[in-house]
Amino acid sequence: MVFSWLERLPIIVAKSGPAGIFRLPRLDSVRFCADVPPPPALSDLSRGELEALLELFGKVAALEKVVAEQRDEIARLKGLKGRPSIRPSGMDKGTEPAKPAQQDKPRRRGKVTPRVNIEDRVEKAAAVPEGSRFMGHEPFLVQDLIISASATCYQRERWVTPDGRTILAPVPEGIDCRHFGPELCRFVLMQYHQGQWTLPRLVALLRSVGVSISKRQVQRLLTDKQEGFVSEARDVLRAGLESSPYVSVDDTGARPKARNGFCTRIGDDWFTWFGTTSSKSRLNFLDLWRAGHSDYVLNDAAYGYMLKHALSAPLIARLMAEPQTDVADEAAWLAHLERLDFTALDVTPNPVRVATEGALWGSVQSHRFLCDAVVLNDDAGQFNVGGTRCAESTPNGWCTSWTRSPTSSERHRHGFAA
Repeated sequence: MVFSWLERLPIIVAKSGPAGIFRLPRLDSVRFCADVPPPPALSDLSRGELEALLELFGKVAALEKVVAEQRDEIARLKGLKGRPSIRPSGMDKGTEPAKPAQQDKPRRRGKVTPRVNIEDRVEKAAAVPEGSRFMGHEPFLVQDLIISASATCYQRERWVTPDGRTILAPVPEGIDCRHFGPELCRFVLMQYHQGQWTLPRLVALLRSVGVSISKRQVQRLLTDKQEGFVSEARDVLRAGLESSPYVSVDDTGARPKARNGFCTRIGDDWFTWFGTTSSKSRLNFLDLWRAGHSDYVLNDAAYGYMLKHALSAPLIARLMAEPQTDVADEAAWLAHLERLDFTALDVTPNPVRVATEGALWGSVQSHRFLCDAVVLNDDAGQFNVGGTRCAESTPNGWCTSWTRSPTSSERHRHGFAA
């Protein structure tokens, strides 16, 4: 054995006190046994032993990595500087010889397919000798970009009727009162939002191609008269809520107009909608879920929501006794609650809040939004909406929930008509 020499060492025990002291002889008197075999060569190892050795090498490399990470963490906790992050040098790559395949077969450019209509022009050959034979044309495709400014002055007819009225001819469709054409507006919006251009750079570019425009005018092109984009976003949200079998919702902090706010996201694999408001309450979330509608609806879904959120039975019965079930806007709804003495009550939960949330949920259901749809959320309180909410945690930490109205037995149990 390798350590068999330890058994042959004379051990001297000095009796000094209750405990003995072990003494070893001097090193010059210690000799190793000559029968210790040398380590075997790698060529003599079997395949199984080589695989075990490679596995050990992998474990050693992993342990060295763990030790290095622990050293960096200890240095960070002590306030010391860690190891410098040195990028690999490109000189090694430059000194390596090129691969033969790259030298023999250089990479060729793929086929160019223009995304615009191609204009054909025939170029005549100069000084063709007499007797030459025409062999057709050889195509040579050239793509170019032309950025130029144009200005059109529309002379609008003006008439005065016998009764003193003035009739003025309208401008062509697509031209508004900002004195800038639709292509210029489209270019400014695309470069600012998609190209991430700043306002001074946009102004400098437009002026360099001959457009007479100021920084304030460019700002107005970006912010004023964007009702078309707002309507399009609203229509996308409505279509998504009507047709999607599930939606995911989440919100995060934002600062619109230098004020603290919240941005709410609603979407699935086919659409995404963002809305920025000053609140992240459940009232705000239900208002966003109405997708632009302003009505308050009292229906079975609304009463089920109020029942679930502990609104007292006499108050729900007071709402159900009223003939008006559809209120146009917020002002009319608050006046309706005040007439029913909801605002004078100081109880928990707040009857005005719960009734308003229920009417908002009734409006969402009346417009056929999220009918039996699955909602993915992070189980935050503002997303707890609907008549009955069933949830199941998913591996990624989201909460799968769906909503429905209360059954007839649930309504009968609490004393309401089915």
